[in-house]
Amino acid sequence: MAQHNELGKEGEEASANYLIKHGYTIRHRNWFAEKLELDIVAEKDGWLVVVEVKSRSTETFEHPADAITAAKIRRIVMATDAYIQQYAIDTPTRFDVIAALPSPNGYRIEHIEDAFIAPVN
Repeated sequence: MAQHNELGKEGEEASANYLIKHGYTIRHRNWFAEKLELDIVAEKDGWLVVVEVKSRSTETFEHPADAITAAKIRRIVMATDAYIQQYAIDTPTRFDVIAALPSPNGYRIEHIEDAFIAPVN
């Protein structure tokens, strides 16, 4: 596996562990609807929480959360809509971002709750 793929996999694992430790229930990881993907789908306090995980080896050039573009947000929202329809979910939904950066003790996790709202169009 390519090094960047391994970094992403490890960052996602660290992120899922972080969420569980903080009271989230993981519903799915790497959920696909055709070519759309949701990294982590979780629940907490009556909310469906869709988490986009961005792992980087360094934040020298760009903070991982800054890699969430408008196009990426549209794809996440479309995938979330498919997820909600498939599982007939009727709870409020929010979109979080987790930036996972390697550190001497594993990964440094930065959890940004309610990181963006679904575009109206």
